[in-house]
Amino acid sequence: MLRVQGLSVGYGDSQILWDVHLHIPKGQVVCLMGRNGVGKTTLLKSVMGLLSAQAGAIIFDEQDITRVRPEQRARRGMGYVPQGREIFPQLTVGENLSLGLLAQKGRQSKVPDTVFQLFPALSSLLNRKGGFLSGGQQQQLAIARALVTEPKLLLLDEPTEGIQPSIIQEIEEVIARIKTQGQVTILLVEQYLEFAWRLADAFYMMEKGSIVAHGEIAELTEDVVKQYLTV
Repeated sequence: MLRVQGLSVGYGDSQILWDVHLHIPKGQVVCLMGRNGVGKTTLLKSVMGLLSAQAGAIIFDEQDITRVRPEQRARRGMGYVPQGREIFPQLTVGENLSLGLLAQKGRQSKVPDTVFQLFPALSSLLNRKGGFLSGGQQQQLAIARALVTEPKLLLLDEPTEGIQPSIIQEIEEVIARIKTQGQVTILLVEQYLEFAWRLADAFYMMEKGSIVAHGEIAELTEDVVKQYLTV
């Protein structure tokens, strides 16, 4: 589904990613982990095309998309939920969701019913402005907006950050349902270990802009956590 091969990325004179390799098989949930500031968000932005590669390649659905623009990647089947959600606070929930239709390849005229099946609470909030939602509701809206595009690959950047436990549980259940359906592959950046252990099939660990460990989720042992995640 997704292969990142020898990817190097920087901001100006600062090198952030160094020769990154990873493989996300179709239908799996893969968790990207590491301490703050090691390059996880930079890697997701690079996969989405928001940052340009200095070297290496990004292969999606057997096609090289390294030089493809972000909006074209979205139309090819990528959905992205950035850290901090980035919904439009002055637009209603319905309007935020409708924006997702612009990136959809088939350009449907209405939000798919499956989105409201996954997030039923949003159906009663369609006329409420995004800025008046709680943090948990905004996160649900951000994920729902990405799912409106009916992506093949969903990139999630720390979806549990700053969210109350009950909403974390709801988000976990949604990801688990998506995984069970097997139609969407997920690359998840997450610090909440229990969340990752319960959902992921495999993990990649980053340090100083490079992949330093990877394997099946069962191989994410306390020793690995202590070495690369404990402050």
